[in-house]
Amino acid sequence: MKVIDKLVPGKTLFSFEILPPQKGSSIDSIYDAIDPLLAFDPSYINVTYHRQEYIYKKREKGYLEKVAVRKRPGTVGICAAIKHKYNIDTVPHLICGGFTKDETENALIDLQFLGIDNVLALRGDPIKTEQVFNPAEGGNQNALELVEQIMRLKNGQYLDEDVKNPQPLDLCVGVAGYPEKHFEAPNMATDIHHLKNKIDAGADYIVTQLFFDNAKYFEFVEKCRKAGITVPIIPGIKPISRLSHLTFMPKFFHVDIPEALSIELLKCKTDTEAAEVGKEWAIQQARELISYNVPSIHFYTMGKSVQTAAIAKAVY
Repeated sequence: MKVIDKLVPGKTLFSFEILPPQKGSSIDSIYDAIDPLLAFDPSYINVTYHRQEYIYKKREKGYLEKVAVRKRPGTVGICAAIKHKYNIDTVPHLICGGFTKDETENALIDLQFLGIDNVLALRGDPIKTEQVFNPAEGGNQNALELVEQIMRLKNGQYLDEDVKNPQPLDLCVGVAGYPEKHFEAPNMATDIHHLKNKIDAGADYIVTQLFFDNAKYFEFVEKCRKAGITVPIIPGIKPISRLSHLTFMPKFFHVDIPEALSIELLKCKTDTEAAEVGKEWAIQQARELISYNVPSIHFYTMGKSVQTAAIAKAVY
């Protein structure tokens, strides 16, 4: 079932995101992360995608060999396994980086064959060895181009014009939004302009980057509505779970930590204390968002469900 069809006015759904396990690990870690959250009736589960990167290995005579590595493969397979085991809809992430348009088309066909109705269309981050994002040769340059490709397939337009009796791929498409703007955008107005282009191209809903100040989400929604964006905007929450998050979150996710939250975290001596502060802050965030009648709250679990389960128990 499509995410857009699950969103019911007056009801705030519960959903969450998981990471594929490290290469060489079993899928049991995924099931272990999902099981504690089943009690809260998740409407759908997102599965992230991690593009391959490269390392250089020393060979004989001092030569360096460029070797492709992918630390977390299996997004499509995990989505199919979750759907089979739990009968819960999944939302695989699909990125531009590392994919040609032909490879993207094949991945979308696989999703359709597996009965997966949803996809989150993202540009993706630059790999660690690059200062800026570089698409694969023959790939989509950005999320807008990716959405446009999906929409063409929705109309039965494949890359190969000689395909006989082409069947349309009917997928629900989500895109990312940034309450504190994307770090590469010069300003919020420009960022929302690009977001509206993705919606005008056919995207069905928006899920936001994590944030800790609900006022920024409310302002973001208001600015989107003024810009003519009418699709559902789902807030994303990532509770702080360790002391290092006080500096890691702003650096890695380009978000602000509210002063009141940082004051409480600075009082903490252990990760356990920090996690308790993070849990209580997220509970208050979620309660306020529910009172605002948001369509769903999307939790970024990072594969750890205990804290998310405690938050969900308090608010759902």
